[in-house]
Amino acid sequence: MAIVVNLDVMLARRKMKSNELAQLIGITEQNLSILKTGKAKAIRLTTLDAICRYLNCQPGDILEFCSE
Repeated sequence: MAIVVNLDVMLARRKMKSNELAQLIGITEQNLSILKTGKAKAIRLTTLDAICRYLNCQPGDILEFCSE
């Protein structure tokens, strides 16, 4: 897939654990894991908004287009 999810990188930079973020944004740890591993087929903009809000980052810090 051409879209790479860098959520684990942002979590590490903010020294936050996945389960903590999942609780803050109101989704299950399993759904956050699916997103982190790039297995998600879609992401709600409200979820992306919440992730960016709690990690204090931009959508482009989490989602990256890779042409190869």
